[in-house]
Order: sequence, then structure tokens, then C-alpha cells
Amino acid sequence: MPSARTHTPTARRTLAPFATRAPGPTPPHVRLIGFEWIEGWYNIRSLLSSLGYRPSVEYEAALAV
Repeated sequence: MPSARTHTPTARRTLAPFATRAPGPTPPHVRLIGFEWIEGWYNIRSLLSSLGYRPSVEYEAALAV
């Protein structure tokens, strides 16, 4: 999994239009933007070979048992 550092510039570009506007985005708006960005990047339904071609949620559930 890529580190958070590799995605920080992308997040900054996503939030950049809001950083220059006065008075600025409200905290709930920033949380929503962050949530949408993470949900768009992290797909819990993707099948990864390192997980035996299982969705990550299914793989993590198997580990918890």
C-alpha cells in the first residue's frame, strides 16, 4: 500500500481552491472533501493478488477470526 506521503500532494491540490478563498471552508466541508477523496482512492471492493484475490474487507474479517 502506498504511503500517505505519496498522496499528500494530491490532497493539497484537491483542497487548494478552498485555501485561497476567504473566509475559508467550514470544518464540516473540509471533512466532507477529505471523506470523498479517501473513498474515491481507497476501494474496499478491489481484488488484490496479495490478499488472495479477495476484497480487503473479507480478508480482514478472516484475519480477525
